[in-house]
Amino acid sequence: MARKFLYVVASLIVLAIAAAFAYRLWGVDLVRRYMTPSVAFEAKPALAGDAYAGRDMWLARPDIPGNPALWVPAGQAAADGGAAVFFIHPTSYLATDHWNAPLDNVEANDRARLFLRGQASAFNAAGQVWAPRYRQAAFGAFLTTRADAENALAMAYRDVAQAFDAFLAANPDRPIILAGHSQGGLHLTRLLRERIAGKPLGKRVVATYVIGWPVSKDTDLAALGMPECTAPDQTGCLLSWQSFGEPADPSLILDTFDATTGFDGRPRRGTAMVCTNPLTGTAGGEAPASANLGTLFPTKDLGSATLEPARVPARCDGRGLLLIGEGPDVGAYVLPGNNYHVYDVSLFWGNVRADAARRLAGFVKG
Repeated sequence: MARKFLYVVASLIVLAIAAAFAYRLWGVDLVRRYMTPSVAFEAKPALAGDAYAGRDMWLARPDIPGNPALWVPAGQAAADGGAAVFFIHPTSYLATDHWNAPLDNVEANDRARLFLRGQASAFNAAGQVWAPRYRQAAFGAFLTTRADAENALAMAYRDVAQAFDAFLAANPDRPIILAGHSQGGLHLTRLLRERIAGKPLGKRVVATYVIGWPVSKDTDLAALGMPECTAPDQTGCLLSWQSFGEPADPSLILDTFDATTGFDGRPRRGTAMVCTNPLTGTAGGEAPASANLGTLFPTKDLGSATLEPARVPARCDGRGLLLIGEGPDVGAYVLPGNNYHVYDVSLFWGNVRADAARRLAGFVKG
């Protein structure tokens, strides 16, 4: 199980069955019906104050044997570039018997480790990667507006914030890189608002990668305390993108986004989302496939992946979606609307890796 790569298990189980297959056959209403927990939310007490002091509550940290975040494709090597990387993994809990994943759920933990192999690994040359286990909200929490879902996300964030405090205690001096994908990106935006924006800690942040989660330029950025990255060597800034093949139908994403309220209390409807072009490290713009330093492609035996450059272009559209042309054959689990959400990092793995190293070098240079 642990040797299977991100594409198969994470795509198939976390997103494809839950979204693409069911959606195409029966529609989103039936997906909500069968993937949303039918039980009532059950509040749980906070974790012990020292829960994250040891290794057991971490999926990745420097002293964990077999650290999944240290995986690299052939030709690459993990290295400690001097930063401390706090990575929040996306949803890996699919069951509907709880609103939050039990910490001892084997399947959810195994899937989360797979995410680290394909996503957090992009940062392992910039520094030491720390990724906590947390009582993540179930997949179904993103399919409903019920109060149970909000409570589940709040509970998950509470664990993330506690893990972040332990991360800071273990890394009092290193430059910090923050990264999260999907649910992890959502929690990261709250972490920025509550723990970093306007505080001295913000001066230690090299860059923040809110990947696979929308951030409104007009209603969200100011509250996060970081501008969007507009230059490839800029530091103390935020990167974000959501990947779509063409022709793209982002209606499911945009309809939900437009119905929400921004962090400043104004509606997000019609506002542009932050779109960092990962091929250039700049805001917006277009870059050809030749600028892509490497996309991860799974091997036939599904046990690893190869890094292939110059395969995927990228351009930001007017609303803030990242368009990648026809889209590569990296797996059969692209979501409805040609949404490459599962592959947000792996499409640009080589560039994300170079981006983190470049911004860190600029940060250290001052």
